[in-house]
Order: sequence, then C-alpha cells, then structure tokens
Amino acid sequence: MTAEQALSKGGNVESLLNSTSSNGKTLSENITNAVATIGENMSLRRITTLEVSQGVVATYVHAAVKPGMGKIGVLVALESAGKTEVLETLGKQIAMHVAAARPDALTRDTVDSSKLEREKVVLREQAIASGKPVEVIDKMIEGRIRKYYEEVVLLDQLFVMDGKTKISDVIAAAEKDAGAPIQLTAFERFALGEGIDKPVDDFAAEVAKTAGVA
Repeated sequence: MTAEQALSKGGNVESLLNSTSSNGKTLSENITNAVATIGENMSLRRITTLEVSQGVVATYVHAAVKPGMGKIGVLVALESAGKTEVLETLGKQIAMHVAAARPDALTRDTVDSSKLEREKVVLREQAIASGKPVEVIDKMIEGRIRKYYEEVVLLDQLFVMDGKTKISDVIAAAEKDAGAPIQLTAFERFALGEGIDKPVDDFAAEVAKTAGVA
C-alpha cells in the first residue's frame, strides 16, 4: 500500500506521509497505529522512484522475509528495446550485485567530488612518505585512483557472481541475447536503518549511575 502511494509522490517524503490512505487516515497516522500495535518503532525516511522510457526497472530484496520485505532493497533501471525477459534477468543480477558490493556511484563522472579529493590527498601523503620521486608519485596516485574507481563505481566493479568481469562488460555481453543495446541509467540501494545515528552507551557510566556513585 505504502509503495503504491509512493509512486505518485516522487521523492517527497513529507507529501507521502500526509497523503490519505484507503482507510481514510494519513500514512503518518497509519504508521503511528502500526507502531502501537506491534510494539516496534518504525519511521518512513526515504523514498525514490526510477523510470525508463523503454526497458525495465528491476528489483531485488535481500533475505526477504515476505515478498518485498527485507533489510536491503535495490532498484536498477535498464534502458533498452531488447527482450524483456533478458533485461529482467540481467537487472535482477545487477541488483543482487549492488546489494553485495554497495557501489557509491554509477559512473566515474558521478563520483562524489569531495570523497574523491579526500582520497587523492590521502594517497598523495602516503606516496610522499614513501620517498619516491615526483614523477613516480604521480603514477602511483593515478594507479590507486583507478583502483578506487573500481571499488566504488558500479560500471567499473567486478561482478560478484564471477569475480572477474566488469559490470559494464556484463551488460555488453547481454546485449547479444537481448537483441538491442542496453544502458544502465540508474540504481538505488536502501538498507534498513542506514544513516541513523545509533547512541553509544557508556557502560562504565551506566554502572556508576546505577550504583549511585555518579
């Protein structure tokens, strides 16, 4: 029900929470009632939608306890005029890869620039500390940045199912069976509780407080 409502709200969480459900209550009210009923806290923090003009948006829920319910959910958008069954299979495989490999960006151009700069600074400091000549340091950094891209960029990552083929090459190989070019245009990975700051308990202070010495 919530997922169906989310389709019409894009990425606007507030609008979704205030939307009226089929029972006449807002989604926010329904969540509050659900928390009171099951005795477990929950909150709606993020929504996203992916679209293709032609092709498929594949889905995967890792370790699903029920259809569409699990701790990790992934969407993968494949733009193509190719065979739907081939696209669906490829999309699910890539979605499973995303769940396991946790890429940060789709392409090198979309890597977070601040993260990339921090990585370059660290690598340069490490290279300088090695005492190598400047020209050697530049080559070392170039090689390590290439390795960094292979770790965080989806299209550059090695496919977890074989450990040797880049995702970009997996897609290229599937084009023959699909009968048309395939473009991976977007992906999204949500993990339950991701981004929530968890309080760190000071066990010693807790014991002292209980003993009445704090």
